[in-house]
Amino acid sequence: MHRTHISNALALAVVLMFAAGVTLACGGGTAPEAPGTTAGASAGDGSISELMQARGLTEADVQAALKTYMPTGKKDSYYIFASGGHSGQMLVIGVPSMRILKVVGVFTPEPWQGYGYGDQTDHLLMQGARDGKMLTWGDTHHPALSETGGDYDGQFVFINDKANARVAVINLKDFVTTQIVASELIENDHGATFVTPNTEYVVEAAQYPAPLGGKYAPIENWADNYRGAVIFWKFDRDKGRILPEKSFAVEVPPYMQRDIADAGKLASDGFVFVNSIDTEMAWGGNAEGNPPLESGASQNDMDYLHIINWKAAEKVAAAGKTETIADMRVIRLQTAIDEGILHFVGEPKSPTVSTFPPTERASSSAASSTRTPRSTISIKSRA
Repeated sequence: MHRTHISNALALAVVLMFAAGVTLACGGGTAPEAPGTTAGASAGDGSISELMQARGLTEADVQAALKTYMPTGKKDSYYIFASGGHSGQMLVIGVPSMRILKVVGVFTPEPWQGYGYGDQTDHLLMQGARDGKMLTWGDTHHPALSETGGDYDGQFVFINDKANARVAVINLKDFVTTQIVASELIENDHGATFVTPNTEYVVEAAQYPAPLGGKYAPIENWADNYRGAVIFWKFDRDKGRILPEKSFAVEVPPYMQRDIADAGKLASDGFVFVNSIDTEMAWGGNAEGNPPLESGASQNDMDYLHIINWKAAEKVAAAGKTETIADMRVIRLQTAIDEGILHFVGEPKSPTVSTFPPTERASSSAASSTRTPRSTISIKSRA
């Protein structure tokens, strides 16, 4: 018998024995005798109450085991799609069992399933090449489910490579990566990935400002030559693919656009929300007498929430009011201001997450959500 089947069978036996022990403890009666056993079996033979006592288990422990146990052949009620961090992959975890059901190969070769080793997945990884070179490392961060009407539809998952500014499409028909895109407009990302309410766009926001297109500029010229960008990758649901030729970006100031961002819903539909830090435009430089970056970027009491009118941006891009940089159509900063695309809202220093979950209430923290007829957003500062 396969090792997994053996372990599952043993686990089921233990859980059933625990359940019998709970019955004895709660009801005060005697457990029915199983065939081939005698009443009052010793702990070595599987006495439930004595086993619980020997292991220091409580009824709550047994109840917890029952709540999370999932026999072989049974399906979990929910899936967690978790970033694999520096593995460059995505993990699929069952709930309530908490078993890792699959490691989805995404941005890096995955030996045990042959991902990135001599078949069509080599070509897939080359789609995310930068400077003409295949990358064999990554840092996955923020998986995002596709949405219909602002709610999860379970058709696709998108995930970003924070270190190398790449975005991948994973089809949930077979839990396989089908596309990787990268733009050399930006060097890294953090406010990614997230989608507009009907998955018209998969959005990727740069984290650290840099000269757009990978050009060189002295870091002392930060305010003049360094910029961020928010990329709107056009998604074709029927094809299950991102269309780079129909995608565009919005240039943003040289603040650090950071962490999870999101698109608004209901009353805020049509806007995306990206937090930022470092309105001081600090860049470190201890040797030059500047404060360390973390300190220099925390001098001001307020930073800015970036609010982008993506529907207005879509029209501006369609009208050709863009500049092509690194093969990406870019709405330059002044155009975004003149066309009413980019707006700022002051917020307490060093904010982190902005989310608009399908509960219809949004938050910029882990604060509780409740259903409400209009979209709202709250901000939480980083400690």
